[in-house]
Amino acid sequence: MIRTPLRPLARILAARASGENPDQIERENIRRRHQRMNEQFRRRSEGRLLVLMLFFIAAFATVGIRMGALALSEPREPRAPASGAAIMAQRADITDRKGRILATNIGTYSLYAQPPLMVDKPAAAKRLAEIFPELDEADLLRKFTGKRKFLWIRKKLSPEQMQAVHDIGDPGLQFGPREMRLYPNGRLAAHVLGGASFGREGVNSAEVIGVAGVEKAFDAALRDPANGGRPLALSLDLTVQAATRQVLEGGMKLMNARGAAAVLMDVHTGEVIALVSLPDFDPNDRPRPLTRGNDPAESPLFNRALQGVYELGSTFKPFAAAQALELGLAGPSTMIDTKGPLRWGKFKIRDFHDYGDQLSVTDVIVKSSNVGIARMAQAIGAKRQREFLQSLGLLDPVPLEMVEAKGSRPLLPPRWSEISTMTISYGHGLSVSPVHLAAAYATLANGGRRVVPTLLRRDRPQEGARVISEETSRRIRQMLRQVVLRGTASLGEVAGYEVGGKTGTADKPKPTGGYYKDKVIATFASIFPASDPRYVLIVTLDEPVETSGPMPRRTAGWTAVPVAAEIIRRVAPLLGLRPRIEPLRPTGVTLTSN
Repeated sequence: MIRTPLRPLARILAARASGENPDQIERENIRRRHQRMNEQFRRRSEGRLLVLMLFFIAAFATVGIRMGALALSEPREPRAPASGAAIMAQRADITDRKGRILATNIGTYSLYAQPPLMVDKPAAAKRLAEIFPELDEADLLRKFTGKRKFLWIRKKLSPEQMQAVHDIGDPGLQFGPREMRLYPNGRLAAHVLGGASFGREGVNSAEVIGVAGVEKAFDAALRDPANGGRPLALSLDLTVQAATRQVLEGGMKLMNARGAAAVLMDVHTGEVIALVSLPDFDPNDRPRPLTRGNDPAESPLFNRALQGVYELGSTFKPFAAAQALELGLAGPSTMIDTKGPLRWGKFKIRDFHDYGDQLSVTDVIVKSSNVGIARMAQAIGAKRQREFLQSLGLLDPVPLEMVEAKGSRPLLPPRWSEISTMTISYGHGLSVSPVHLAAAYATLANGGRRVVPTLLRRDRPQEGARVISEETSRRIRQMLRQVVLRGTASLGEVAGYEVGGKTGTADKPKPTGGYYKDKVIATFASIFPASDPRYVLIVTLDEPVETSGPMPRRTAGWTAVPVAAEIIRRVAPLLGLRPRIEPLRPTGVTLTSN
């Protein structure tokens, strides 16, 4: 700002010349300067008042809008925030291959007590014992009257239980919201899902963690917020799983078996469509593990399809036959010496029946000759046999997406001698799980490419390493079909679905050494349709006894095979397989016109 002089020289000289008082000029200039300064101050004050007025208008508008929003919202009691670090309670769903829910979360409440706030402790203890019969009234009262200021009463409540506790009306009994894991299908796929429990717990939330099965194997992914709650899609088909379990449970009871397992697998993708182990459990109320020292197989938590490693008997014979064909040591019609017993040192290898002096390779499989397959294994040799079984995945734990998979480690002979080679060829001396067997049969049936089993949904076939040629695979499929048409698995025929397979009946080993005479593991390894396989089904029964005849029958042909046939009859349409009408064989009768 340009300041005007109070006593300008020109005006002072002019005033003196005219006889005026120069001081009057100075007073006038001072007055004008003060007037300009007052106008500036007034304008500044008016601007500040305007800004302050706008601020108050905005503040009152915000308060008014918030009050209107609260007036229109649902009334809700405010809750104090939980102390400590936040607990991640959200967990993604698990679905089957068609998006149907296998595991999900639901909201529930926990019940806890704050004894210092309780009004009538004896009455509360009595009422709680009535609502929850597993609680002891005396124990509750002792805790309520002790020095504790906080104690959990129930981690999960049903709506009816919550209302009953609410009706007690004691201010010291309080509820905390939380999420819990729900398995809406109960026992169905229990061993695959495993189960979940609570990890870190707070009054207003609890951490849901997996404790077994895929729940534990994929625990980090299911709880990862970065996945946006995207469901974990398994390869299981809920409908097929239900049908398989229903038939297997009925068959286990009918055959008086101690336990049972079934594995249904896609031979091209390795997807496990159904996996059942019986007895099973409800993952919504997972039982406690057995105490140390007991047989794990006694627990319903034991997964017989994966953790159960057994000598699976004659189901191993197609492996030796396939290797012999692949090495050019024999063809399907090559005659094999089956004269028995076959002696090796102090050991004798016998057949269940006397099959004569010779059988073709095909008939060795069809009639299940131990002597014939052992002679083929001798020609193959221990080193080549071990390498072949290794290429089928039979000597390593199953790489399945479950924490129990590490318990599927096969039991190998301490020394792979010639006698071991012979006994392993017909399924004794090497113990594997039914899932191992399913993957190996899938490799034999799909054209010879290695299959790795998986519980995750896949849209494309696996392109595994080639184990056998397509021609060898085709010949083995024909042999397996003959086993059903005219061999030990004749009860396994299902009209329209060309079932092929191999039976296996293995004596159970004693814990002290040797084998039981009246306890077996009966297995039927099947493929269907045999001409163009899509699926492999393994059914294993633990200590079955079929009692409909005059004598008890324990072999797989009488026990496991009928159960597997019924499963195929039930699930094949569910899998989208249309029955095929096989051409009739020539009868020798010619139709002529009149």
